[in-house]
This record gives sequence, structure tokens and C-alpha cells, in this order.
Amino acid sequence: MNFNLLASSSRYTEEDAQNELLGILEVLGDHESESEVTDISGIILGCTKLDAFQVINSIRQLIKNEPWQIRFILRLLPIESVVCTDLRNIKNAVKNIAIKVPTGDTFRITVERRHTMISSSDIIASVGNEIDNKVNLENPDWIVLIEIIGKQTGISVLKPNQIFRTLVEKRNSSNNAIL
Repeated sequence: MNFNLLASSSRYTEEDAQNELLGILEVLGDHESESEVTDISGIILGCTKLDAFQVINSIRQLIKNEPWQIRFILRLLPIESVVCTDLRNIKNAVKNIAIKVPTGDTFRITVERRHTMISSSDIIASVGNEIDNKVNLENPDWIVLIEIIGKQTGISVLKPNQIFRTLVEKRNSSNNAIL
């Protein structure tokens, strides 16, 4: 399945998270979205016609107004490119997407590997050579996100605030309500 969203959930709640994701995408206007529960515990792939980054922003708004709407999705990531899991494919995809990182901004490479023999250090070494910017592991301006799901790899170059974490969002939402 081609995907542009990657959701994570607790173990054994994947189907609930899948239904939650499809329901949210329908509320946002995509009545033809698809999703797949992978054979990897806690990982759900989603495909929407909507802009994946806009979905993150919309869900962030949803959680401010109706925090109970999201109970099973723990994290949601927008995916810009999906390639077959191969070091050359990953490197080329990152090279094409990383051009949006402005000169002078910092970056970090985050690799999450599942069901692959390719090492994180090999991926980081290969991909890191394609980006001329400075590295900042603690507080980067951009994250090069490489999500390996067996034979498929999802890749995004995004700002740290473009990753949706349910617990963080709910905590931020409740802190703002107190203020």
C-alpha cells in the first residue's frame, strides 16, 4: 500500500486506531481514505487525498476542541515519499526532498527501522552526505525522518512541530485552557 500517513498505537489497539484515523479523515473531508494495519505491532499506514501536513494541523485543532476524539492514535506522521527499502532509493528520495531545508538551518536524521537488515548508521552516513547544512541533534530546525516498514520506507523532511503526538497535544491543550 502506498501511504502518506504513519500512525502508531498501543499494542492490540491497532484496529481501533485504524478506525479512528479513517473516521477523522472522513470528518476532514476525505471519504475515500484508506488504511492498513501492518504486521508490525502498533503501526498503521494511512493514505489520504488530503495534504498530510494539513491533516496534522487539522487534528491539532480537533484535539483542542474535542480531545476525546483521539483515544487510540498515539502519534501521527506525515510522509512525503515512499520508496522500496534500499539504501540508494532512500538516499535519492532524501536528496530530492531535503532541498526545502534553507541554507543556514540545522537538521537531524531520525531513523526508525522495522524488519530490515540495513543499519541505522549506514542510512545516516549515506543520507547525511546529501545535506550540506549543520547537524543539531538536540534542537534541529528540520528533521529528516526515515521510517522503514519492511520492504517500504516512508520519508519526510519536516519541522519538529509537524509531528503529532497525542499526549503532548492534549497536555498543551489543557495547559492553555488553564491559562
